[in-house]
Amino acid sequence: MKTPLITRQGYEGLRKELDELWRVERPETTRKVSWAASLGDRSENADYQYNKKRLREIDRRVRYLRKCLEYLKVVDYRSEQEGKVFFGAWVEIENEEEKRLRFRIVGYDEIFNRKDYISIDSPMARALLKKQVDDEAEVTTDAGTTLWYINSIEYEKD
Repeated sequence: MKTPLITRQGYEGLRKELDELWRVERPETTRKVSWAASLGDRSENADYQYNKKRLREIDRRVRYLRKCLEYLKVVDYRSEQEGKVFFGAWVEIENEEEKRLRFRIVGYDEIFNRKDYISIDSPMARALLKKQVDDEAEVTTDAGTTLWYINSIEYEKD
């Protein structure tokens, strides 16, 4: 089960995507489907088949986004978070081999297409929650257990 949290930027991004799909892409694709259908034989019409498939994809994504935006809880920065790892934090960590990672802990719906975001539900995020700079976090994954040291914690203050 994924935690239904999202950052303010993530929420706005999903709303913008929904708006773009509903107001721009869907009407445009619907026009293309109507035009292609008017040409006759639909079984041989690649434009019709492609745009009909695209319309189904748009409708599926619109339903998903509407459902998400209803149940997701926006988590804004609060000054009490300062100095500790909580939702929305940018965290830099380092292991004993001096491998460094920097990422932001966000909701599941925000991690796609971002290599510097991790889900609040990931083993790494769970191990880091409530820790402070210079604390150690033991992270256990399928690959084994690794000890990470927290170098820095920052928040975007919108």
